[in-house]
Amino acid sequence: MRQPATPAGAPAKKSTEHALTDTTATTVATPATASHTSAQATAFTVILAVSFCHCVNDIMQSLLSAIYPLLKDNYGLDFWQIGLLTFTFQVTASLLQPLIGMVTDKRPMPYSLPYGMAASLIGLIVLAYAGHYSLLLIGASLIGIGSAIFHPESSRIARFASGGRFGLAQSLFQVGGNLGQAIGPLLAAFIVVPFGQTSIAWFAVGSLIGIIVLWRVGGWYSRLRASLANRKAASFVSPFPRRKVMGALAVLTLLVLTKNAYVASLASYYTFYAIDKFGVSVQMSQVMLFLFLGASALGILLGGPFGDRYGQKPMIWFSIVGVLPFTLALPYANFEWTMVLTVLIGLILSSAFSNIVVFAQELVPGRVGMIAGIFFGFAFGMGGIAAAVLGVVADMKGIDFVFQVCSYLPLLGLLTVFLPNMKEARKIEDDATIG
Repeated sequence: MRQPATPAGAPAKKSTEHALTDTTATTVATPATASHTSAQATAFTVILAVSFCHCVNDIMQSLLSAIYPLLKDNYGLDFWQIGLLTFTFQVTASLLQPLIGMVTDKRPMPYSLPYGMAASLIGLIVLAYAGHYSLLLIGASLIGIGSAIFHPESSRIARFASGGRFGLAQSLFQVGGNLGQAIGPLLAAFIVVPFGQTSIAWFAVGSLIGIIVLWRVGGWYSRLRASLANRKAASFVSPFPRRKVMGALAVLTLLVLTKNAYVASLASYYTFYAIDKFGVSVQMSQVMLFLFLGASALGILLGGPFGDRYGQKPMIWFSIVGVLPFTLALPYANFEWTMVLTVLIGLILSSAFSNIVVFAQELVPGRVGMIAGIFFGFAFGMGGIAAAVLGVVADMKGIDFVFQVCSYLPLLGLLTVFLPNMKEARKIEDDATIG
């Protein structure tokens, strides 16, 4: 799977993905300066559009976990049933996303995005009017299906519109999701809690706006692909041998899994932890969750550009080494320090995620959908399984014990030492191309 050297004087081959990026970054119609500027503005607008829709999509997702205290009281649920709701959503998305990603790598489906948003919208309505716990599970699964459809293609579109700044594009795309996750608890605290479970249906308006925006984005992507239909696609070749690629992907997947397991523990049980340990109100616990998720969004936004400048692997190391002291201290902190530590944890832990995704995309060129499916789907789904297991542990040992166990999860990030040196591989590839 090594990159073959390009003969002297021959033009270097580019993947379809890079060809699309180059075309977007320059112009589709003419080489004029005005067209160049217009194309760049259009591409940036597309990234912001999918980021906005990622925000809407993840608001719907985060509302599910944000209303857990309300659902627990309304339906008399145990912690294992709360964990099962998270499990249902996460695993539904995890089973479908890699499959959808592999299918769309071979046959992109630009107009699938609004249909994914529609599935999440229906799930939201089901949650609002569910008369039984089983309907809550159905609503959670529909939101998971919508997420599975949305992430692979929207991640691909963000990369194609990046103009080569893959870390920045991935961060802007992901920060939309993190903002949605952060806003969800506030909406739950100040709208759903005062007005009741049926008020969840009010957020369907945002979903309808998202469907319209995604339809227009799908049109842009479809036209771009049509303009490049006659361009010959080169084969996708990794800069590393197959065994090394598979090992690196396994490490990256494990890194995302442990990070998501930790984040899932906070997203699912932090409100209960704050209520149980510090005696705060439900609304105050939602505000505390917002601080954590908001810091995570900021970490995502900053991590990508720093990764573009300093490299993805150093940013992954920074995330692991930087967050460990804070996760280990969290279970023993008082109320004020708990809020400070969770903000620092969210900021540092999340700075690695966009860099992990870009690193994986560089390892397997041309498989953007599959990579998105693995890291937005499989790893998130495994985080959901962890949340379900932690719910059982919480029923048996208590919430405090769960947070003590989770504080050690980031230690698995030390496996980063086994990741290859991507900068060195790029240099060898460039030298081979020039030679």
